[in-house]
Amino acid sequence: MSRLIKKGLYGKIKIEEWRDEILSEKEILHSSAPLPSVRRLPLYLTVLEEFEREGREWISTTDFSEVLFLKPIQVRKDLAHTGIIGKPKKGFKVDELIATINNFLGWNNLTDAFIVGAGALGSALLGYTGFQHHGLNIVAAFDVSPLVIGKIIHGKKVLPLEQLQDLGQRMKVRLGIITVPSEGAQNAADKLIEAGISGIWNFSPVKLHVPPNVVVQREDLSSGLAVLSVKLGRFD
Repeated sequence: MSRLIKKGLYGKIKIEEWRDEILSEKEILHSSAPLPSVRRLPLYLTVLEEFEREGREWISTTDFSEVLFLKPIQVRKDLAHTGIIGKPKKGFKVDELIATINNFLGWNNLTDAFIVGAGALGSALLGYTGFQHHGLNIVAAFDVSPLVIGKIIHGKKVLPLEQLQDLGQRMKVRLGIITVPSEGAQNAADKLIEAGISGIWNFSPVKLHVPPNVVVQREDLSSGLAVLSVKLGRFD
């Protein structure tokens, strides 16, 4: 836990307890599934969908391990968190496992989302059609720049940020995506929270301060680039 002296949005000046942005597995999933297992589930889906396209009815843990370079015991542990039980010597029915994983991840229900920041990254996310396949529907985009407000980007009109609260409360949107520069990230988060958002997908390279009833997932692109750079350096 970290402490933050906060004023205004969350009440009078006082010391508030803020939980870490990286939440415990139980808080995020309300289940016993560890985060590494959850992160691997989309990989299993990719393999399953390929098997389905090939017309294959069954898949085994060995099939997964050979494609994904994982140990079979790890595959079994990961899939066990979804509640599905395979058949000895046959494995899992492909269609049933696809449905089970999608249900576990909540991808079989479409979730509406707002995006704050309609620059290069925000525009790219607005144009990514794969989100709907994974249960995410970006319904509106917001920005503070007069240069982009009013523009139509991938079928979505960019709205001024001051309209976010009213629209969010009327539409009951629960998920917000932040793709603004560092200096605007906390303000974007505050506006989303005022609008009733309870989950934030943060692409800004800063840690957000949020109340305990709001979950945050941060995507640190610079960290990923750092890992890639180090790996590339090993070949020099």
